[in-house]
Amino acid sequence: MSKTLKGIFKIIKKLIIGLLCFIAVYIIATFVLSYIPVNTDAEKGDIVVYVNSNGVHTDVIVPLKNDVKDWTGQILYNETKANDTTAKYVAFGWGDKGFYLNTPKWSDLKASTAFRAAFYMGTSAMHTRFYKTVNQDEDCVRLTITEEDYRKLVDYIEKSFQYDENGEVIWIANRSYGQYDAFYKGEGKYNLFYTCNTWTNCALKAANQKACLWTTYDKAILNKYK
Repeated sequence: MSKTLKGIFKIIKKLIIGLLCFIAVYIIATFVLSYIPVNTDAEKGDIVVYVNSNGVHTDVIVPLKNDVKDWTGQILYNETKANDTTAKYVAFGWGDKGFYLNTPKWSDLKASTAFRAAFYMGTSAMHTRFYKTVNQDEDCVRLTITEEDYRKLVDYIEKSFQYDENGEVIWIANRSYGQYDAFYKGEGKYNLFYTCNTWTNCALKAANQKACLWTTYDKAILNKYK
């Protein structure tokens, strides 16, 4: 075997070892930092919000209207297929735009989409959904927070949208999963260290609620409320 080939094999070997080490450190960090709680003495209040998971992705569900915020001025009923004005709650989730729009089901996932999302190569989107009622279960936890903390949560959510020159959120027209949801352009980029669930975890931290020190997966967040 020539010295050139030996050199190439050594480089490949080092790259593989480096990649395996990175994966191991990432997994360990995810477990350890997800386990460490913050805001364990969160103050309770009168405003009810929820954290919901579909098994992979988490959303923050808030009142559609109250004395702090009326979301109907930004998240419009007629930007959903149902155009149902009887909703009482609205859910917010943040994630990679390509992943959101092109992967409604895991079976639709393409390697190129996952690669772009993981390595900071895409853009983000906000996903919203209207609800008439919200039911608490093992995948949906109920929080009661103060007005001050809710204002901080609203501010965090608002800063996650992109806005046009008129200060309006930017609707991604005619893209949805069902009758009651809509997509909007988001602020920031998805990556291995800041995922959809990291966004939710940071939303809870911004509102002084129980959360993980850092996490990328949904169950770590929900477990803080069990």
